Amino acid sequence: MSTAAALPVLNLLANEGEGGNHESLSPYLTGGGGLFILLLLLFVTTRFNRDR
Repeated sequence: MSTAAALPVLNLLANEGEGGNHESLSPYLTGGGGLFILLLLLFVTTRFNRDR
């Protein structure tokens, strides 16, 4: 299937779906969780980097 033939099909599939966010997902909780994980990874990386 070529790209030109796939575009209308994908557009139709994207427009048909109900879409939207899941009701149980809070953007603040998701963002806070991601921030916590990134800060934890930064802490672990800086603690194990003894090259300096």
